[in-house]
Amino acid sequence: MEQNEIIKPENLVYSRPELMNDNPMHYCPGCSHGVIHKLIAEVVEDMQMEDKTIGISPVGCAVFAYNYLDIDWLEAAHGRAPAIATAIKRLNPDKMVFTYQGDGDLAAIGTAETIHAANRGENIVIVFVNNAIYGMTGGQMAPTTLLGMATSTCPYGRDAALNGYPLKISDLLAQLEGTCYVTRQSVHTAAAVRKAKKALMRAFQNSMDGKGLSIVEFVSTCSSGWKTTPEKANQWMEENMFPHYPLGDLKNN
Repeated sequence: MEQNEIIKPENLVYSRPELMNDNPMHYCPGCSHGVIHKLIAEVVEDMQMEDKTIGISPVGCAVFAYNYLDIDWLEAAHGRAPAIATAIKRLNPDKMVFTYQGDGDLAAIGTAETIHAANRGENIVIVFVNNAIYGMTGGQMAPTTLLGMATSTCPYGRDAALNGYPLKISDLLAQLEGTCYVTRQSVHTAAAVRKAKKALMRAFQNSMDGKGLSIVEFVSTCSSGWKTTPEKANQWMEENMFPHYPLGDLKNN
């Protein structure tokens, strides 16, 4: 390679967003959280809202988001993030307010807070990471766990007669008049990452334009909870999660 062909650091395609600090991430290999963190940081920087963004993270793997993104954060009790976000946004309408929640938090203990915030049309963004399992607390069945999928609390697979059906919470939220944008994304490929960033940008802009509540669901993997490798987890997600939780916009007003 000739000297003039050498790729210099300033010409690299990717550079870490300034809002992401140097703290080593605790997430398991193959986890989607780190990529989603990066996308949120990029969107906040692109919108030049670094000093006006407030994130709310509750219990679960999402709880440590404050440790990696240098924006203002508030911790919420399990499931209560949308209620906290409602108060913050109403008191500070010029701020960009979002929640960062997992499926157990948002669709189980926080179902009421989620649905009523959406129904009121609060001008917030909900970032919803759906890996169909309780990742941090031992791999228990979540509301989004697929039929036949084994977890620590349904080791023989989820049974509809015993456990009910997987909850398509985003589909429910899309029916409410207070939601303006409901989309389902993933970050398993480079193309998916680009689409996901555009979705986040649209959601955050909607909140600042006062259009109502936006929710960006990320269909994600949990290698440790699913007891598999990151590569096989991605494959399993594509073959099993995507058919039940298809990617794309569910509502876009």
